[in-house]
Order: sequence, then structure tokens, then C-alpha cells
Amino acid sequence: PFPVPGVRVVNLIGNHEDLLLGALAGRRSEAEVWIANGGHATLASWAVPPRTPPRKWEALIPPPHLAFLRGLAVTHRAGGYVFVHAGLRPGLPLARQARQDLLWIREPFLSSTALHEAVAVHGHTPEDSQPVVKPNRIGLDTGAVLGGPLTCAVLEADRLRFLQA
Repeated sequence: PFPVPGVRVVNLIGNHEDLLLGALAGRRSEAEVWIANGGHATLASWAVPPRTPPRKWEALIPPPHLAFLRGLAVTHRAGGYVFVHAGLRPGLPLARQARQDLLWIREPFLSSTALHEAVAVHGHTPEDSQPVVKPNRIGLDTGAVLGGPLTCAVLEADRLRFLQA
């Protein structure tokens, strides 16, 4: 539950969450990539012993956390915006976007000037401590994982502003 009554929250899945879900489904290569990208710290937060094999993780992760992960949306559309983790494949309608691109794409999305059905609001690719605002996309990843600020966008009617922490 969100602490503000009446406010709807949509949580999106990213590539790291998708890797964990793949690992829980038995895909060993995804488990290895997830571990190499910070998975050990996440497992430690659940008190999963360091050398626990992936096939045993699910039994040790709190059920509400598993339900949360499995309930994450891939995209969310609101008004003239589409919210997505990584981006969109230029030239494809939203309904035909591949999950792989929505979670992993960088190029040709980042350098494209093609307009989409909605402005893509995304993260996944760290920028230089400031959001990127272009006619076709708003990039919010300002490198918090690298010591930069954590950034969110406030989109109200025709106004756009950012909050950073």
C-alpha cells in the first residue's frame, strides 16, 4: 500500500528484476548475470546465504516480495506518455514492442529522433546527472547507482519538472 490515500502506483519491471525472475524459473545464465550485477547484495537483504544455489532462492525470498516482483508491469500509458524501463524500438507501434527491447534497449532508441505514439519516459541508461528531455523521450536515469542524484519527473498537464535527491 502506498502512504498517500487515493494515489495509484504502477511499479515497472526493469532488466534486473527480469533477470531474477528468469533465475527463479531455472535459467542458469540469467542467474549468473543477475549475480554479477548486484544480486548477492539483494540475496543478502533477504538473509539468503551466499552460496545458496538459485534453485533454492524462491523458498527463501519472502512471499510478498515474490508477489511484488511477479506483479510488475512492463509498461504504463498515461496521457501522452508511456513509461518503460529502457525504451522503445523506433518505428514499431507500442502494441508490437518486444519485452526484450522494453527492458534492455539502448540503441537505436537513444539516438533516434523518431516520434512514438507517446513520449517515452525511461531509465536504464545513466546520463550525466541531469535528465534528458527530447521531443520523443525523457531519460530519468541520472546515475544514482554511480553516485549521481536519484531523479523523478513531475508531469502535470503541459508542465514538466524534476525532483532530485
